[in-house]
Amino acid sequence: MEEIPLATQFVALFVLLIFSGLFSIAETSMMALNRYRLRAMVKLGNRAARRVSQLLERTDRLLGVILLGNNLVNIGAATLASVITIRLFGQKEFALMASTAALTFIVLVFAEITPKVIGAAYPERIALPLSYVLGPLLKVLYPIVWFVNLFSLAILWVLRFKQPGGEAHRLSQEELRTLVLEHSHFLPKKHQSILVNLFDLERITIEDVMTPRAQIEAVDLDAPAETLLGQLTTSYHTRLVAYRGELDNVEGILHLRRAMTALSEGSLDKQALEEVITKPYFVPADTPALAQMQYFQENRQRLALVVDEYGDLLGLLTLEDIIEEIIGEFTTTAPLRASGFEWSAEGWALVEGSSSLRDLNRKLGLAFPLDGPKTLNGLILEHFQDIPEAGVSLKIHDVPMEVVQTQDRVVKTVRLFKPTKNLTTTPA
Repeated sequence: MEEIPLATQFVALFVLLIFSGLFSIAETSMMALNRYRLRAMVKLGNRAARRVSQLLERTDRLLGVILLGNNLVNIGAATLASVITIRLFGQKEFALMASTAALTFIVLVFAEITPKVIGAAYPERIALPLSYVLGPLLKVLYPIVWFVNLFSLAILWVLRFKQPGGEAHRLSQEELRTLVLEHSHFLPKKHQSILVNLFDLERITIEDVMTPRAQIEAVDLDAPAETLLGQLTTSYHTRLVAYRGELDNVEGILHLRRAMTALSEGSLDKQALEEVITKPYFVPADTPALAQMQYFQENRQRLALVVDEYGDLLGLLTLEDIIEEIIGEFTTTAPLRASGFEWSAEGWALVEGSSSLRDLNRKLGLAFPLDGPKTLNGLILEHFQDIPEAGVSLKIHDVPMEVVQTQDRVVKTVRLFKPTKNLTTTPA
């Protein structure tokens, strides 16, 4: 090495450090690439993206060639730095230690940390061009990489380590939800809301979105003809539950349009009314809402009666109820269902006891538990283990509230107050 000019050795050391930085930036940029954006670029026909995708299919080979090159140039740089130090200062221990410390600092700053930070910040800009270098380099060094990987794979086999397959880069439902929320600037707010609601639809059951039994509009086939006619002509809905005597004795679903057709022909009597009733469609209360929407499509149904494990009627579910959970409420709302919740200027809201806890949480920003009762009335009754009287105040999950009206063994109206840390209300 003494016949090689000192200036040439410094140039060689500089070149080795540059190559070390290139291998470092290649490693980080390749590993930091967004796999889903890469797949999209491949589908669009980007040749560089296709090369990168092929390299990433076998990360062991890709990392093998990068680390092989990186270690070779780093060891070469360390050896060359020692040669230069000995040539300049002789074999003095202090000089060798100082050169080792200086080279370590230079490698860390200029060949490791800085390139890797740049590679992590701009992975796409760097990885795509470098694929034209790494691809041919892998072909040239493949025998060495293959030989080295034999030992690596043997160690992994001894440790019983199984390499993850393609599912390692699949996003879970929570990861997808977080992705939608964190990249909301790419989507209109309404579209973002729909996507988030779709994720939430996996968690809820039809019991969470159904119309409770007490709010079902139904007709008693045993009622007088005049009563039936008056109810049909003033009904808000196009489909009514038909029963006999008690609501649990469901006969079927009455299509108001068919009944009105018979009425216009002057042939509407109880017998004609029973002829236009269709067979009821029952579903269990614990059915997931998203699955039920698919069942509606498969069975060509729009309305179902929700029953519990004992077959007792709990409520009524329509296709619109599930769709509203995705896109929000429609402009038309049944009069028996609370459509809007908002705080007054004084910080309170007057709501019906039959209001869904999910709706209250969503529209008033509250945090009522959803794993128990589904309505505010049920939550209050569970809290008291009794039917409270009007005027009773209480606090549930940091939400002060006052029972305004009770009727027929249920809480009809409740005044909610905005949760405050300083306000404490106990049951009276």
